[in-house]
Amino acid sequence: MAIQHLTDEQIQTWTRQQKDRWWLENVFRGNMPQLTLRSAITGFLLGGFLSATNLYVGAKTGWTLGVGLTSVILAFAVFRVMARFGVRDLTILENNCSQSIATAAGYMTGPLISGIAAYMWIQNSLLPWWQIFWFMIVLSILGVLVAFPMKRRFINDEQQPFPEGKACGVVLDALYTGQAASGMFKAKMLSLAALLAGTLTFLSGEAYIKIIRAIPWVSQWLSQRGPEGLSWKDFLKTKSEILDKVWHLPHALDGWYYNLAAKYNFPLPKLAGVELRQMGVSPALDWAMIGAGGLMGIRPATSMMIGMVLNFLVIVPIMISAGEIAAPDNGKWSRAYILNNWALWWGISIMVTASMVSLFSRPQVFVEAFRGLFRRTKTTGDDPVAHIELPLWISWTGIPIIGAIGVWMAHDWFGVSWVFGATAIPLIMILTLIAASSTALTGITPTGSLSKIPQFLYGALDPKHPPTNLMAGVISVEVTSNASNLLMDIKPGYMLGGKPRQQAIGHCIGILSGALASTPLFFLLFLTGYNPEQAAVDPMHVQKVMVNDDEGIGFPSAVQWKGVSDLVTSIFGGPSEKTLLTTSIIYSMVIAAIAGLGLELVRIFTRNKFPISPLAIGLGVVIPPESTIAMFAGALFFTLMSSRYKKRPESRGHALWVECHEPICAGLIAGAALIGIGAILVGAFLLP
Repeated sequence: MAIQHLTDEQIQTWTRQQKDRWWLENVFRGNMPQLTLRSAITGFLLGGFLSATNLYVGAKTGWTLGVGLTSVILAFAVFRVMARFGVRDLTILENNCSQSIATAAGYMTGPLISGIAAYMWIQNSLLPWWQIFWFMIVLSILGVLVAFPMKRRFINDEQQPFPEGKACGVVLDALYTGQAASGMFKAKMLSLAALLAGTLTFLSGEAYIKIIRAIPWVSQWLSQRGPEGLSWKDFLKTKSEILDKVWHLPHALDGWYYNLAAKYNFPLPKLAGVELRQMGVSPALDWAMIGAGGLMGIRPATSMMIGMVLNFLVIVPIMISAGEIAAPDNGKWSRAYILNNWALWWGISIMVTASMVSLFSRPQVFVEAFRGLFRRTKTTGDDPVAHIELPLWISWTGIPIIGAIGVWMAHDWFGVSWVFGATAIPLIMILTLIAASSTALTGITPTGSLSKIPQFLYGALDPKHPPTNLMAGVISVEVTSNASNLLMDIKPGYMLGGKPRQQAIGHCIGILSGALASTPLFFLLFLTGYNPEQAAVDPMHVQKVMVNDDEGIGFPSAVQWKGVSDLVTSIFGGPSEKTLLTTSIIYSMVIAAIAGLGLELVRIFTRNKFPISPLAIGLGVVIPPESTIAMFAGALFFTLMSSRYKKRPESRGHALWVECHEPICAGLIAGAALIGIGAILVGAFLLP
């Protein structure tokens, strides 16, 4: 059935109490099960699973994926299958509660791939896992407390759209009111895509084939003497080659050429005397990135490709030839070396400029953010939804208490001044108003743009202590992001008649799930190679351990956070700090900033019709080239398939490539990410 909603005139003229009474009478589903034990467990498990994939993808791309629709489809499919064996199906509100829990868990990975990682790089030491665990939980709970007073305004009173949340509500309504078959088909496509991507990733994993070789019966088979007339060595070589060819698919697509080049002395592709593969310019079968590109779309993927080509194939070779990028001491060129010693700065400059122009070019966001602070809300009589809303006194008492705990953590664990930590709390309220307004209108939470504000502010106030701008920034942005995304999750619950108080509890369950899943996995995936003795002599040891170009893991978001921190330290830290930026770097930053300003203004004035995004160009500089190439390939493939079948709604291709576009991409990401996580763990713990 169609979801009921108020007319524009009713939204403009009714008081909030009138709107709440209408909602109670027409939308509220009373005592329909919502936060039940099984919905909590389902959301908890899905959240842990999705936060693991988000952590892996975030380490490669720098951004986290929305997991709401994926969790809706998965929960629906699991219980629809179980219903055939006598298990009662989830209600629509139980499913919504599960997706809200899972989404809260999925977004928990944000600080790990950005500010916290950058902090450990700058300090060149590890934070204890329990500090990260509790710090993220405290900040996320603070986000819940900040969000619910705003929920009354943005959702109950102003009826803001929150596009992604609205889409979740529409999908849930469709699944439970006549499109169950469509939901099951999408779930099957998601599962098949995950199975395909997982299998192909498994077959291209070096770690897995080494483990297979170590299995006793396989090892025994490989060591058996050959038949008469064939030497043991030749027979063993033959069987090994057979195993390799049957088992091992190539990860790097240009690996075949390099093998032939080594065998037949073919020329190697070079620019300025440096092999392209040493720069990381090597196409790879990375199915998670192919799926991510499909979700991203062709326009940002093309801009990223432009940034990668411009940087690694044009600018960097020129700078190497000119001597502006000196050869490394060990003679081994790498993407990380090129990025950290020169290319990072123009990439940071164009991203910061473009993101700030984009943020401040939408005055309606700021108007909407602060409009409610300067007008009196029309009220009449008692609060009709007080018995199901989260009581406001919990927020008004909880924010100072939880905020004080967060400030103490920042001071005691990270050395942030009490004054700077305390001022981050009111800054959070301002940034959350801006972020929530943007999320409500566009579905986009401008976390990247907003993170620069506290970093520059606290970097200017305390330039000699980089942890101040990093951790004060993490506090501000994590709470802001969590509160805005929570409002996005509350929207479908409001549309479907759920109890907001139970959604708040569910979000806290998701926070615990995400922290339990992502914190230990972060250490297992990226920090097993840490050695305190090496850290004592190598100032970049932690960053080198975490960044793995062979796996395409570059932590681009952390690179941005560290880059901005280094930049503000260089600008405000006095003459002794300014040696970081050479003359050519400064020129490149100025040119990039002007280009970012111009391109973003053109994009704004053409109302997004201009296809080039300067922010995405900057991402193409910091993301490993193999990931950029894979994302572009994925975006191109899904764009072509969509354009072919979009106008043929009755065709099977439309059902597959248009209606199942997101589930297929989510399946590719999940399957490849889980097997990729397994390969890293196998390499770290089972291989010598």
